Amino acid sequence: MAKSQKETRSRSWVFVVYPESAPKDWRTILDKQGMTWVESPLHNKDVNPDGEVKKEHWHILLMFQTLKSYGQMQEIAHELKSPNPQKCMNIRGMVRYFAHLDNPEKYQYPVNEIKAHGGADIAKYLTANGVEKLRAISEMQEWIKENNCTELTQLADYALKERFDDWYEVLATQSTVFLNAYIRSLRHQKRR
Repeated sequence: MAKSQKETRSRSWVFVVYPESAPKDWRTILDKQGMTWVESPLHNKDVNPDGEVKKEHWHILLMFQTLKSYGQMQEIAHELKSPNPQKCMNIRGMVRYFAHLDNPEKYQYPVNEIKAHGGADIAKYLTANGVEKLRAISEMQEWIKENNCTELTQLADYALKERFDDWYEVLATQSTVFLNAYIRSLRHQKRR
């Protein structure tokens, strides 16, 4: 490891934890440190470019209020029997990577298997970005037309039960007014 990397300080760090080598109580070890951290689903379906399945692993994101040195993180990595820690450059991107949300060519792990520890608020990192919001809204508009939806409750109930991971958050927090007006407009258009 280059000296400059060892001297790196950051508020967020990423580790890989392998089930075969980690202590059985590795989560407790992290929880006892009193830090905020996020755990990916067990990545057991990742493949190398040659098609070989990678070793099972978890990605771990540690977040701190103050800067932490590479040396401090290496101590934690050693305790977890993990490879060298890496500075996290983009928390949102990393949390989304835990489920491969922005990597459709990779296996899509369930978002609900991403676990927050120590008060981590991962919901803010999982919300749809601008392009994803527009895609979800356009899909909802198509669904409204195809299903002759005449009330917002029909769309909301469907999104809650069938499209919770991609439509529901966009509908419930950002696009209710637009989609309700769209449904109402279609209803009025049919009366003519």
